[in-house]
Amino acid sequence: MRGKLRLYLDLIRWNRPAGWLLLLWPTLSALWIAAGGFPGWHLLAVFTLGTILMRSAGCCINDVADREFDRHVKRTAQRPVTSGKVSVKEALVLGAALALVAFGLVLTTNAATVAWSFAALAITLAYPYAKRFVSMPQAVLGVAFSFGIPMAFAAVTGGVPWLAWGLLLGNLFWVLAYDTEYAMVDRDDDLRIGMKTSAITLGRFDVAAVMAFYLIYLSIWAYPSAKWSSDAIYLVANGVALAQVAWHYTLIRARSREGCFKAFRLNHWLGFTVFVGVALSYLLR
Repeated sequence: MRGKLRLYLDLIRWNRPAGWLLLLWPTLSALWIAAGGFPGWHLLAVFTLGTILMRSAGCCINDVADREFDRHVKRTAQRPVTSGKVSVKEALVLGAALALVAFGLVLTTNAATVAWSFAALAITLAYPYAKRFVSMPQAVLGVAFSFGIPMAFAAVTGGVPWLAWGLLLGNLFWVLAYDTEYAMVDRDDDLRIGMKTSAITLGRFDVAAVMAFYLIYLSIWAYPSAKWSSDAIYLVANGVALAQVAWHYTLIRARSREGCFKAFRLNHWLGFTVFVGVALSYLLR
């Protein structure tokens, strides 16, 4: 049982929290913006735990969908489902159980949030298969990884204003940036097996595109700062975020596997920086 538990934890990437942190920071930022400050312990707990649970469920679904492809990629060949250590049925049951617990948390909010959660689930289920048909499946992932934003607004206000969709669009560009870095790690393997990724589609313009995606993301997320009185805090946070973007350029410009993977893994710090800028701006208002 202890060995099986280790496999399940490996399946949901428990030892790699960067994945759920990438989901968490924009969701919490949206909560703070929607609430005009601290959203309360209940919503903070619901969205933090829900983010971890749904990311874990998404890993189960993704590994089942990609098991035939993953065995041909050096980095993913030993994943529990791909290697056969965890069966497809086990992975699906675990994913469904995690999603149900997350849905139970959503039921403690309001009807609008519950309704939007079904759309979020549909996109989560669709993403693993987008890689077979869409030239830039990272855009589909961008929507999936950004759906906590409209749900946060719905939980606070009972509706989803245009601001929420604008922030979702901005966050989509951040996902395009960091998941293209991730795709650059496996580009050779993906070309060999016929997988579609943004790194392959962008070709020699990949590094320039990643930088542009980062700048668009930060520019769009600057808009809510007009509602914050402590603009100096935001400017400092934005400056720190831009410095991280410049650092990422030094990591990916040579297109080495190690540099691109390091850039991807460190992206959660950029999201954390933006969140701190948002939270402190409201705190000092």
